[in-house]
Amino acid sequence: MTQPQPPTEEPAIRTVAMPADTNPSGDIFGGWLMAQMDLAAGNLAGRVARGRAATIAVEGMVFHKPVKVGDEVTLYATLLSTGRSSMKIHVQAWRRPRFVDDSMKVTDATFTFVALDSEGKSRPLTAV
Repeated sequence: MTQPQPPTEEPAIRTVAMPADTNPSGDIFGGWLMAQMDLAAGNLAGRVARGRAATIAVEGMVFHKPVKVGDEVTLYATLLSTGRSSMKIHVQAWRRPRFVDDSMKVTDATFTFVALDSEGKSRPLTAV
């Protein structure tokens, strides 16, 4: 059985998990990973919205494997759909242990963002 491979597109974010991001068992906090995924989705949402956007929902996050200190974490963001002011963005998180070449999928989820105006109210995606 072949292992799944990471996406071939450009990553939205690549970072290294550090000791300050761990729980008492030495694994990286799920909340840290979710925050990184939100940053990755937010990068894409800002480009699509051509301005400010905010997370309003996260769907379907399941942690398949732990992330360890020193792992390189790569996040891929893909635009799934847009509405009048909203965007659905799928994010995959992959880890690569520090001294090996193979990556493994850690989790994925769909983030919903809404484009915001200067007062923090939703605005159409086409309005800049």
